[in-house]
Amino acid sequence: MSSSTRFESQSLADWLNYILSVHPAEIEMGLTRLIKVATDMGLASLPHSKVVTVAGTNGKGSTCAMMESVLRQAGISTGVFSSPHLHRYNERVRINGRELEDRAHIDAFRAIEQARGETQLTFFEFSALGALYLFAEQRPEVVLLEVGLGGRLDATNLIDADLAVITSIDLDHQEYLGNTRESVGREKAGIFRPRVPAVIGEPDLPGSVVEVAGALGTPLLCVGRDFHGEFRELGWHFQGARWRLEALPTPSLPQVNAVTALAALEQLRPELPEEAVRAGLAEASLPGRMQLLSDEPRVYADVAHNPHAARYLAQRLSLLRGKGRVLAVCAMLEDKEIELSLSALMPVVDHWFAAPLPVPRGGDGQRVARAAGIRGVEPSLAAALSKACDQAGDLDLVIVFGSFYTVAEAQSLFEGE
Repeated sequence: MSSSTRFESQSLADWLNYILSVHPAEIEMGLTRLIKVATDMGLASLPHSKVVTVAGTNGKGSTCAMMESVLRQAGISTGVFSSPHLHRYNERVRINGRELEDRAHIDAFRAIEQARGETQLTFFEFSALGALYLFAEQRPEVVLLEVGLGGRLDATNLIDADLAVITSIDLDHQEYLGNTRESVGREKAGIFRPRVPAVIGEPDLPGSVVEVAGALGTPLLCVGRDFHGEFRELGWHFQGARWRLEALPTPSLPQVNAVTALAALEQLRPELPEEAVRAGLAEASLPGRMQLLSDEPRVYADVAHNPHAARYLAQRLSLLRGKGRVLAVCAMLEDKEIELSLSALMPVVDHWFAAPLPVPRGGDGQRVARAAGIRGVEPSLAAALSKACDQAGDLDLVIVFGSFYTVAEAQSLFEGE
């Protein structure tokens, strides 16, 4: 799209291609440029909404989805910004659980383009500002902002939230966040604000998070100390500062994130009716999180792409496998910790299939094959999935995982797209 016609296009695809082209880097850490544009647009705050910023190595999307579901069951209007998307850009912004039409995003991008002048913005910064523009327009009662990367310098952190949440802390994106859990924790604690509560779902909390909170006067509410979840075969129990909820329905999303979500909701809206909590947990879902793609054979897809997520995936697979085998199809980005991720799954996976990931930063599958101890890489994810399904018996389970790109392609293959 040329600069002379960019304001005229009625195509969201054109706008997305343009936004990708106007900044030389996919990621540029820092908020100075973004805050200037947001301030000029009147988007440096959302005075008509309560804002929750959710950071974490894993579990952000699941936590936001469960909070959104409970709030909607209680009749509270919601706005959610999340990333990345699986199939459509529109997935990144939800108002009351629904995606918006292309026109709404085009209008937001046009307003940002007019306001930014010569200021360069990355794709993610454009998308975050676009979400804030739509939230300012729609005025939902509660806005949930999922942090894209880290916290301190992430685009979502330009807003002073009413509540901060950290779901988990582990190593990922080391080139930006550092090589230790202490450094990662410090970056994620960058979403804290003075005297604004922060809900922490990470049980092994790095000292850096406590240090940042202490310096700011941020009250920390920590799992295992200030709130608890007790999981049983039939239902589970939550104990918080005010709430004691028993025999809760087991959500389809990770239970550990359900505990964090309820602790955050208790802080944000302690008056929520118990029936809304129960219904919201039962209804909450999120594509690509242990998503069942096929019944015969059983095929699940999961976006697990780092060691922390792989460890949780291994736990889920051990519970689901029953008496059958687990056949794993894996395609990952080359800059991920492939070896550590697969090592977490080795005890539960019986047979591996490696596949290439033909996207930017995508791996050719050779590291996956070596880490899995197998020879050869299938020519495509479709070929790997087909072979795994052909070899799966009635009691077996196929898991396809490794990235959002992997899950998106797997979904398309099973939906016939």
